[in-house]
Amino acid sequence: MTGVLVENGPLLMDLAFPYRIHDAGGNSRECLFLLHGSGVDETTLVPLARRIAPGATLVAARGRIPQEDGFRWFERITPTRFEQKSILAETAAFAVFANEAAKRHGLDHTRATFLGYSNGANLVSSLMLLHPGIVRRAALLRPMPVLDDVPATDLAGTRALIIAGAADETYGPFAPALVMLLNRHHAETDARIIPSGHEIGDPDAAIVRQWLEGPMAIAQAD
Repeated sequence: MTGVLVENGPLLMDLAFPYRIHDAGGNSRECLFLLHGSGVDETTLVPLARRIAPGATLVAARGRIPQEDGFRWFERITPTRFEQKSILAETAAFAVFANEAAKRHGLDHTRATFLGYSNGANLVSSLMLLHPGIVRRAALLRPMPVLDDVPATDLAGTRALIIAGAADETYGPFAPALVMLLNRHHAETDARIIPSGHEIGDPDAAIVRQWLEGPMAIAQAD
């Protein structure tokens, strides 16, 4: 991704997760919570998010589990198996964080989209299933299902976009199972496959932007 310069705001430490607020300075009520992938930090999704929603307020959060030179959202056992106690604890903490961040910064949850990539997308899908009502719109880039035990959650009224990479040999094969899982829990799920590996870029931004600007999103805004 090139051509987008984004200044990072100060790192705020007043809530359970470190985060940065990026206010576009306009009158838009749109808000994106950004959850990064493994081994990086909260700054990495900001350029992509600005391509998606130039006028939105961005809440760029940082996972609390150290990994290499960056962070992740919960412990892993293998690249595709995850520590369940860590998922439950970190997802519960993020549910509190999302509510408190919205209150503290005057954000409207009904206008919020949760944009997650890889491990961050897995935290968002866990948040949907374990703490329903917080996430109403989720854009999940290169996700997979991670919960061993899923409660009988009703996700009616929740919209989810899943974008898998055709050449993503690690996560790609698991994406259909996540689509089925969310559909089984009554989420409105839009599943896409693009000619990509695990990396993300402009094609993802274009799809997410189009999805957010779709007829249902416009109807909800009226």
